Amino acid sequence: MSSSSAPAYGRFIPREELQEFASWQPGAFGAGGASAGAGDGPRTVKDQQALLHAARQAGYQDGYRDGLVALESFKRSLVQQNVAQFGALLTSFDAQLDALEQQMARTVARVATEIARQVVRDELQANPQRVARVAQEAINAVLMNARHIVVQLNPDDQALVEQGAADAIGARGARVISDASIERGGCRVISDVGTVDARISARWTQASSTVGNELPWTQDDEGQPT
Repeated sequence: MSSSSAPAYGRFIPREELQEFASWQPGAFGAGGASAGAGDGPRTVKDQQALLHAARQAGYQDGYRDGLVALESFKRSLVQQNVAQFGALLTSFDAQLDALEQQMARTVARVATEIARQVVRDELQANPQRVARVAQEAINAVLMNARHIVVQLNPDDQALVEQGAADAIGARGARVISDASIERGGCRVISDVGTVDARISARWTQASSTVGNELPWTQDDEGQPT
């Protein structure tokens, strides 16, 4: 029998016996295929560490940049907040200072008025004859056409006025009468055309009101105006 007629030998190779295999694709052979296979090889531990280090560096840089942005935003917000609080504090301080200055001014004015009141009292006690001049000025302040002029005085001042203001009393035909309700040092002149109130309490009230501190002339034991 000739060799050409011998049966062909064939054997099925199990998958387990294959070491490496790959499906054949057109164009798998040649330089291009070899290059692609070489580029897709597995990465070494050193390559993986390098990639991990690069990723860490990129993450660190991104985090550092974001942190700087957040810090700058916080600084601006803090500055704005501090400016607003400081402005409110200044406004409150100015208001408190103004109120304190006003209170101090009122206190100073009251103390000055109290001192002036005491000085006037001391002067009236030291020079009681001044009431004559007060009465003379009050009589002269009455209109020239006034009639029935009456000068009311404290009983202790009557003799002083009759002596010290005798000319004015005689010229106007005034009549002097005593009135215990009128405090020493002042008088009240009544006529048919009006009244001139020259009492110490009335004159003092008018003078103290001009300085914005209406301190009464007399006070009782509890410090209340009488």
